Amino acid sequence: MNRTFVAQLGDMIGEEVTVRGWVFRLRELAKVTFLILHDATGMVQCVANPAQLDGTDLKLDDIVEIRGCVRSEARSKVGFELDLLEITVLNRSAFPLPFNSSSNLAEVPLEVQLDHRPLSLRNPVVGNIFRVQAEILQGFREFLREHHFTEIISSKIVAGGTEGGTNLFEIDYFERAAYLAQSPQFYKEHGVAGFERVFETGHVYRAEPHATSRHLTEYYSLDFEMGFIDGPEDVIALERELLTYIFNRLNERFGEMFTESGVGLLPSMLEVPTWEFGECLERLSQVHGRNDLVDDLDPEAERQLCAIAEQETGVPALFVLGFPLANRPFYTHPRGSGESAESFDLLFRGLEITTGGQRLHRREDLESALRGRGIDPTSFEPHLRMFDVGMPPHGGLAIGLERLTMLITGQKNVREATMYPRDRNRVSP
Repeated sequence: MNRTFVAQLGDMIGEEVTVRGWVFRLRELAKVTFLILHDATGMVQCVANPAQLDGTDLKLDDIVEIRGCVRSEARSKVGFELDLLEITVLNRSAFPLPFNSSSNLAEVPLEVQLDHRPLSLRNPVVGNIFRVQAEILQGFREFLREHHFTEIISSKIVAGGTEGGTNLFEIDYFERAAYLAQSPQFYKEHGVAGFERVFETGHVYRAEPHATSRHLTEYYSLDFEMGFIDGPEDVIALERELLTYIFNRLNERFGEMFTESGVGLLPSMLEVPTWEFGECLERLSQVHGRNDLVDDLDPEAERQLCAIAEQETGVPALFVLGFPLANRPFYTHPRGSGESAESFDLLFRGLEITTGGQRLHRREDLESALRGRGIDPTSFEPHLRMFDVGMPPHGGLAIGLERLTMLITGQKNVREATMYPRDRNRVSP
């Protein structure tokens, strides 16, 4: 097959080419027919004599092969068009479809879009959400590799809970029970003992019966863990650099799209402030008269704090450090007097997208923390023995990819930034 992609056509003016793709638009006039073909790299307008299409019964979203000649055209956004010489229908779409790839999907219910996901992905607006997501992943990997991190792949079938025994999906694992992993946290810590700096990208599972615009039962987590830290501030500093690197990449590739959609260019995160949890409660009290929060932040508080940060710094983001220790996982390192935790969240554009912090790195401290929560340390022996081989002070974080994508692209529901979302109601397709 001597196929040419649309992105290559600008360098082939005057040449005869063969292109393949989907019929995105079709406009038939008395003396000319305009067909917009869409492939993996872009779109091109093909110009045909109506007689050339006789007998093809062409319609939107049919798959075609077109042989044509590339012609310079100043009125085209891309600077060229394709004069059709021959067309072959490779496969036909059904008729009628619930919508077309060129439809205004703002008028198509999300459930219908999800039921016909490949069709919605061919729409540029929806497709670009996942192109942004792919760029986030690539930037995450590239930055960390450049900073001496090794990528690891851990099991998603585990014997028990990482963050407690609740909210686990139990599976029938031969003659015993096993569970889908809530987090790669333990494996990341083992990785620190082996490589010092590790990262992983992969699905995690939470059996939480939420039905909100921000929760999924299966989501994609971007995790890293690093050894030889002095405190959670080291993890925060690296995340500032990491997100700034990713955001700069996204602005370069998708800046025009961000501007046109109204979400705006992504900011530098290098100067995002860190506020202690107690300071956050004080600000909420002073600005909004709120005195109802004690040991955590609710969604409204997250939005309010981001608005306060934006007024003060110009960036709707902040790190909240020093949450009450009792509400954090047992492996969290205490802060100061021990009532608070060396643990933080990153709030961005009104929503928490990161949880991270410093972990306990001594076996005896982990055993004490487990006993303090009424848990027998022997149930965590396979994990605890890894701390006998030499574990440095360490910490890390996890970023929810779908939430971050949702906020960057200006979506209202995390399911719009998930190719095949899983929640309490949906397990298909």
